[in-house]
Amino acid sequence: MAAERRRGAVLELAILRAAAEELAEVGFPGLTMDGVARRAGTNKNAIYRRWPSRAALAVAAYRQLAADSAELPDTGSLRADVLELLRGANRHWSSPLGDVLRGLLAGVGGEPELLRELQEASNDGGSALWLTVLGRAVARGEAPPEALHPRVATAAVVLLRNEFITRGAPNVPESVLVEIVDEVYLPLIRGRGARGPTSARSTSIE
Repeated sequence: MAAERRRGAVLELAILRAAAEELAEVGFPGLTMDGVARRAGTNKNAIYRRWPSRAALAVAAYRQLAADSAELPDTGSLRADVLELLRGANRHWSSPLGDVLRGLLAGVGGEPELLRELQEASNDGGSALWLTVLGRAVARGEAPPEALHPRVATAAVVLLRNEFITRGAPNVPESVLVEIVDEVYLPLIRGRGARGPTSARSTSIE
């Protein structure tokens, strides 16, 4: 008796899993629609109906690989929360999955929408995660409301990415993570308060 034909969400998940396995094995440069189709036991048309390009499929596959996204710390301290997020991101970027991510960032750099999806899906945490951590700090009185801006919230992890992407660091030392937090991130947060209408209010970031 012939196997039941897969359709809809079942087939889509099979394709994503196959693409994720291919991506983990060969990286973005070696990823092909033919290879994914063979592994998924389907044809290229079924893939193209869902993802219009190799890059779009690769980003979706990476999202499947990174399904266990960065945990949201809640230590009661902004400094400790940010350090925990950076440590998790550091482990991720130092792992084989980090190699996959670096290849994807280079490969989809010319497609802003895919790049945004990839950055949001990465285990270093998208802007929503960082805004949540910062929002908690605002509620505790540790940070001024003016700091709640996506570019401000993600500044620390952007600096960490820079260590890997532009400097080629295989792993970033703990001392650098602390420096990013203490010398750049927390002063930036304080500075946002000094520029806003609540500058007279004292904020404490321990």
